Amino acid sequence: MHLTMPPACGTPSQTVWRPCGDRRGPDAIPALRIEDGSVGSLLVVEDDRDIRDLLRRYLERAGHAVLTTASGAEAIGLLETGTVDLVLLDLGLPDIDGREVLDAARTRHSLPVIVLTARSSVEDRILGLRQGADDYVTKPFSPTEVVLRVAAVLSRGRLGDASPDQVATYGEGLLSLDSSRRLATVSGRELDLTPTEWGLLTTLASVPGRPFSRYELVNRVRGYEFTGYERSIDSHVKNLRHKLGTEGTGVVETVVGVGYRLGLNRDI
Repeated sequence: MHLTMPPACGTPSQTVWRPCGDRRGPDAIPALRIEDGSVGSLLVVEDDRDIRDLLRRYLERAGHAVLTTASGAEAIGLLETGTVDLVLLDLGLPDIDGREVLDAARTRHSLPVIVLTARSSVEDRILGLRQGADDYVTKPFSPTEVVLRVAAVLSRGRLGDASPDQVATYGEGLLSLDSSRRLATVSGRELDLTPTEWGLLTTLASVPGRPFSRYELVNRVRGYEFTGYERSIDSHVKNLRHKLGTEGTGVVETVVGVGYRLGLNRDI
């Protein structure tokens, strides 16, 4: 699906892109209900109160349970409760570096993270993605776009679930994908994959040997098309190969001038 900004009110210097007609009251916010069940418990970590409250209202109207904080230290404490499914994170926090929260969410809790930031260059986006973020939203942004991005990240783990009871193996058992548990193993070793990495691997495995372009992977894995994100696929592939270990470049092969493909045949 293609994302477009709704008409905006206010000045271009505003940090948040507010749709016309939005009076900040609950009745003024559209109920963008997600129909595929991709809702969860979200943690919004943002030191700007206006942005924090606006996101909370939009996300709650979409059916999510939302916790908010302006403190990175408090965010790390909330992650320890085990009740968070996804983190929306501003990296510029007043107490600690937001990357500490990103690291805690990713490495200790294996949670998907969407970064919110004013840094809009492609290089900054790629850096954030390399550090483990699943998505990257630059300010000013549309709250509706954020809701759609949250749904895309939460639903990413469902890719490849058409046969939920089947465990598919590739390369004579080298690679195993268990869709019902969203579990991937290589040489019997479990892989701790982000939703994006799982989506990449299952997309490539859907047709072994078939080259997928970066453009196609962005649309298949992220669920939408957005300028500048084709290059981010390379960062996710690099992270995925690292987790695959010595078999990484053989499992996910580069097709020069095209993109990537699964370098293993599916076992019968």
